[in-house]
Amino acid sequence: MNVSEMIARNSRTYPNKTALVEFDPTMKTRKVVTWKEFNDRINKVANALIDRGIKKGDKIHTLMYNCLEVLEIQWGAMRAGAWIAPLNFRFTAQEIIYCSEVAEAKMMIFEEGFLDRIREVQPHLPDIKHYICIGKNVPKDMEDFDQIMKKSSSKPVEVPLEDNAGCSLYFTSGTTGRPKPILLTNKNIECAAITNNHNWNIKHDDNFLLLQPLYHAGGGMMWVGCVIVGAPAVLIKGMIKPLDVVHVVEDENVTILFMVVPWALDILGYYDRGDLNTEKFGLKSCRLLSLGGQPVPPAVIIHWLEKFPHMEYDTMYGLGEAMGPGCCHLTSNDPKRIGSIGRASFNWEARIVDGNGKDVAPGEVGELIVQGNGVMKEYYKNPEKTAETIRDGWCYTGDMAKADEEGYLYLVDRKKDVIIYGGENIYPVEIEDLLQHHPKVHDVGVIGIPDERLGEVVAAVVQAKPGETLTEEEVEKYCSDNLPKYKRPKHIFFDTIPRNPTGKIEKPVLREKYAGFGEMFKVK
Repeated sequence: MNVSEMIARNSRTYPNKTALVEFDPTMKTRKVVTWKEFNDRINKVANALIDRGIKKGDKIHTLMYNCLEVLEIQWGAMRAGAWIAPLNFRFTAQEIIYCSEVAEAKMMIFEEGFLDRIREVQPHLPDIKHYICIGKNVPKDMEDFDQIMKKSSSKPVEVPLEDNAGCSLYFTSGTTGRPKPILLTNKNIECAAITNNHNWNIKHDDNFLLLQPLYHAGGGMMWVGCVIVGAPAVLIKGMIKPLDVVHVVEDENVTILFMVVPWALDILGYYDRGDLNTEKFGLKSCRLLSLGGQPVPPAVIIHWLEKFPHMEYDTMYGLGEAMGPGCCHLTSNDPKRIGSIGRASFNWEARIVDGNGKDVAPGEVGELIVQGNGVMKEYYKNPEKTAETIRDGWCYTGDMAKADEEGYLYLVDRKKDVIIYGGENIYPVEIEDLLQHHPKVHDVGVIGIPDERLGEVVAAVVQAKPGETLTEEEVEKYCSDNLPKYKRPKHIFFDTIPRNPTGKIEKPVLREKYAGFGEMFKVK
């Protein structure tokens, strides 16, 4: 049974049970959709697409913030046999044009707030025949999504969905160059549902808070674990603020909370400064915190569990090329291994290999590779990059890691982020984890800066906690007390750490900004 069929089954089994709740923090409104209503609206979308000539394999773009309509459109498109191709709402006009040309999209569905960007790209996208707008002021030359839904039929759509057929194109964030389109299949998404449900032990009465952006493979694929058992989920409409997360957990009795590290840091900051207190905002309903999206500093986990001791903690590791979240998983039963990403998840395998694809010994650093039904079909229209990434069924992640004697995996760093200092490998995550323990540090990013003699040297970009004054001398002394000399930052900068919407530090931005500062800021 694929996930689309599971949604239809839930509409019959739990017709009046809540499927989704949308909270709009701007309008202070709350919208509830049952499984029957959700399934009917998916059918309406599918029928509307078919009525407009959308055929199996046609691609449909969405450009919008998180909202109920995103999920209706995504699943309606897939039920019609089309491929959904969500666009990052931060993409520039040029990135949208590039993605659409690669995808050969036939339709664009977008929120009214993105109209200016759509007008900018429209002349460059002749293949897109249908523009559908969600909002109150729909241009006359475009269709109104709400009017389409009022007129469309909710009758079931009979389009066969083969396991290995493509169903979605998710574009990478573009932090390593142009966005790459990841082609996923119906089987991939079914794998995500099974794996995520198993990892979190999701029950019928759980309530999941969906925070990840839905243009990202990880966002929607976390939610599908709820579909298996008919559990409800809550999403926040529009741009998400940390304080909204706290209020929604309290008001909606959320039981499972997945966040990226920056959100966890921001929320902890509210409590540390006294803006919130655990007596009034204790998040008591929440049984499980899961962090991911990047290597998670142990200091953040320890701090969170001290603040909320009733919660269990786990972490998941995944990537878009291996079905979003969860191909590796550290369960809540492994508190002594905080900092690990666990072991291979249910129905997955994981290995750490050298440059020749041979397994390395425990404790040695190599590249993490994974295998399972969630591995993408391909990078769409890019056979060379596909062959480089998928070899003999294994997905080469580009993440450097090591394993202990019991097979628990520890991320070391991105292969491309390793700093080579006079022939020595330095892993930025180690230094970032250390500095994250400093009581005045809110966030930190470590990069390599070119050096004529040594190749590269370490640079730390440090963001102090709000209200704190942090000096270069304090950072230097902290590193001198805790790191060997060659790993200590030779350059220290104070700045806000740029992160993309999935929580990853945008290291190319830091490198571009600071690579030329060299001697001016060098620590003596």
